[in-house]
Amino acid sequence: MSDNRKYYYLKLKENYFDEDAIVLLESMQDGILYSNILLKLYLKSLKNGGKLQLDENIPYTAQMIATITRQQVGTVERALQIFLKLGLVEPLQNGALYMSNIELLIGQSSTEGERKRRARLELQKALPKHGADKCPPYQADICPPEIEIEIEKEIDIELEKEREGDIGHPAPAAYGRYSNVFLSDTELAELQEELPGKWEFYIDRLSGYIASTGKKYRNHAATIRRWAADDTAKAAPKQGIPDYTYKEGQSL
Repeated sequence: MSDNRKYYYLKLKENYFDEDAIVLLESMQDGILYSNILLKLYLKSLKNGGKLQLDENIPYTAQMIATITRQQVGTVERALQIFLKLGLVEPLQNGALYMSNIELLIGQSSTEGERKRRARLELQKALPKHGADKCPPYQADICPPEIEIEIEKEIDIELEKEREGDIGHPAPAAYGRYSNVFLSDTELAELQEELPGKWEFYIDRLSGYIASTGKKYRNHAATIRRWAADDTAKAAPKQGIPDYTYKEGQSL
């Protein structure tokens, strides 16, 4: 019997600890403890899409975080304040905290999905029909980048289809200039309604960003909504200091 349970994992790039926020964090007093707490919080938030909460109605408190990370409450409270200042976490309206950029770090699979992924990779190595003159089987480790990108794209599409099939929904279609933004019919319709005149722009923007950086997002519709919300917030006029000056003959 195949194991179709879902497993979530953290994907860290090799330069994760060289990022400015992490370098600054670890340079502080007790910074290594804070870094350890941060990684544990990333892991604890995976199942909830980056939200730090026990369930839908109960966000984690500092005391709860201290318990699950096995640290002192005071250390956790100081760490959370620093995380907020560095933009590593964001407060949500329900009182929970959201782990920033979590969409870049979340991996999701099942044992069955991993088995199929490995099988497809082995098949690609064993059958050099695509680009045989460029990448023979004995040189599979040094395939030209464009071939590896195509293989990875096919694998991502298949895994996305498996994920949608697991929960009984039709597989999403590929959109964008590079056909790498995956949206279900429902998600596309909602974006068209929420972002009239702009939804195509955001799809192509995300498509180009994924193609140029190689970054992956767990939910493309959610990423587009977040980008749109950020753009709206940036465009909103800021509240300035009222002008209390007046000309002669006028009264305040």
